[in-house]
Amino acid sequence: MESRYFKRDISWLSFNYRVLLEAEDDTLPLYERINFISIYSSNLEEFYKIRVADHKAIATGAAHSDEESVQSAIQLVTEINEEVNRQLEERIRIYEQKILPALRQHHIIFYQSRNVEPFHKEFLRRFFREEIFPYLSPVPVSKDKVISFLRDNRLYLAVRLHSKGTLPGDPDHTQYFVMKLPYSKVPRFIELPKQDKNYYLMFIEDIIKANIDTIFPGYDVDSSYCIKISRDADILIDESANTSEIIEQVKTKVKKRKIGAVCRFVYDRAMPDDFLDFLVDAFRINRQELVPGDKHLNMEDLRHLPNPNNAVRPIRKPQPMKLACLDERESIFRYVEKKDLLLHYPYHSFEHFIHFLYEAVHEPTVREIMVTQYRVAENSAVINTLIAAAQNGKKVTVFVELKARFDEENNLATAEMMKAAGINILFSLPGLKVHAKVALVLRRDKQGHKLPSYAYISTGNFNEKTATLYADCGLFTCNPVLVNDLHNLFRTFQGKENPVFHRLLVARFNLIPELNRLIDHEIELAKSGKQGRIILKMNALQDPAMIERLYEASQAGVKIDLIVRGICCLIPGRKYSRNIRVTRIVDTFLEHARVWYFGNGGKPKLFLGSPDWMRRNLYRRIEAVVPILDPDLREEMIDMLNIQLSDNRKACFVDDRLQNVFKGKTRGEGIRAQYTFYNYLKKKNEISL
Repeated sequence: MESRYFKRDISWLSFNYRVLLEAEDDTLPLYERINFISIYSSNLEEFYKIRVADHKAIATGAAHSDEESVQSAIQLVTEINEEVNRQLEERIRIYEQKILPALRQHHIIFYQSRNVEPFHKEFLRRFFREEIFPYLSPVPVSKDKVISFLRDNRLYLAVRLHSKGTLPGDPDHTQYFVMKLPYSKVPRFIELPKQDKNYYLMFIEDIIKANIDTIFPGYDVDSSYCIKISRDADILIDESANTSEIIEQVKTKVKKRKIGAVCRFVYDRAMPDDFLDFLVDAFRINRQELVPGDKHLNMEDLRHLPNPNNAVRPIRKPQPMKLACLDERESIFRYVEKKDLLLHYPYHSFEHFIHFLYEAVHEPTVREIMVTQYRVAENSAVINTLIAAAQNGKKVTVFVELKARFDEENNLATAEMMKAAGINILFSLPGLKVHAKVALVLRRDKQGHKLPSYAYISTGNFNEKTATLYADCGLFTCNPVLVNDLHNLFRTFQGKENPVFHRLLVARFNLIPELNRLIDHEIELAKSGKQGRIILKMNALQDPAMIERLYEASQAGVKIDLIVRGICCLIPGRKYSRNIRVTRIVDTFLEHARVWYFGNGGKPKLFLGSPDWMRRNLYRRIEAVVPILDPDLREEMIDMLNIQLSDNRKACFVDDRLQNVFKGKTRGEGIRAQYTFYNYLKKKNEISL
């Protein structure tokens, strides 16, 4: 029987391939295109460490899954590797045939091998001797005697040598060594002296290869190739454990990431088979972990590629704007008391949220501040402001999610710092992850009477770094029902059972019943001959139950547009999904907002919040979604969705074969949603001056 869903991981690979295609767009600044190769490579690295590592554990019988058999896991890993190998060919083609020639056109010669122009040879010899050689530590590889440990995601040069004065049949004739590239001491990319109009760049590994005879004077060098290992980075926390147990598990298991099981051994595919066989035996590599790569690995480093030519067009992103209605003198508190406020990052400045917290520090009537922490920036202005609030006598409570992947250590460290400053810290709930992005400021007068308080519900984290990179939105409101609902949510974090929410939609409580009711209403409208309309914007759509509801709505005649950046397991273009279109936007900023539109017979209902429609978000996490009640803000959100749906430069349709199908007009004039929406907000801001 034909499946009604795309496989989650194959769908994700389709998204990552779309990221790679940005490197091919010659209308973009050259270094932005190079950066997309870096993002593509970085995404793939994490994918192998988490998702592929999980499937391989099931395939080998080391782990058990209710959703996946050993056979289906083996099949899926094979399918993933085939698709990744296909994409690698594309990555090489784009890099070699598009990026390198474009650099040359700008007089930037990026050497791709040890062979250089004669006028650089002396410089390379001297640079190698003075800057690189002191940090190299060749380690002999002997498969029978000692097993060397290869560190996670580090580049190594594997070298095959022949001992001088020995014959091919001698036991000691052929020797193998590995050397870790000293990237912490020397940059990956080296700028060479300029010649005439041309600038020159070179990989550090190619400089080492050009001088490799110096390292091994007693040998004839046969060949050398780059290798790297990716290790399983998924740490399994016992969901039912209490807080102190979770803290200890996090502390212990995060350290083990560095020594996790091998999930990928990437090697230069030009390496001869017998060389590869030796390394596989010596490092006890399972052949299923082998992933052929290019001559240069860890291409995520390309984001650090120097730009020596000032004439090359720089990357010019839209700069975050400050709202005219919130100048330095204007209180966010006073503004929000009169009208809800909606911020769109990174088009609007995250400074407004920091200012909101800063006001809470200094406003005498503020008694309590509550915030959730999922991912925060290092040396976070948000955390520093909360510490200032606690020191200023405010009661501050922060819910810290310790199970936020790759942020466990940072979250634990900031939690301990906040605790030392007198902040009340709540940690992970047993069996649940808290993914809601919410803040609450409670006010009372001197007599203890309640004053208007403020709720903030967002689609993104309280992180000033990602707020410049991710497209998110956040709502400030004084609505007493929403404030009370949010207060109830924080009480739930503190152990309150069976909370009731009136307007706020919260996963695991009232979210799914309300979503079903909203979909049912659109189905009823369509069946009665009126227009049923749904627009859903999110990062990922995977939950089979919700996908089936959308199929049902489509069959009833509801027109559905999905704007899904990443994973989309719903298959469009089939009989049961003929009224569903799937749009994917990949551009300068990472689309991260979750915004939902239900037509409601001409009186549209709009929502924003933290959850994607994945099983984990809907059933195993606490997520918060807020209705947009202000008519002006509703209109603004509708305009944003319409701009995204009309994008014909960076948006493509996802078809029933997971192909990224561009809308036809991919270059020159046209609508580029992120930039069009920025200009839309800019114009609105200027009008309000």
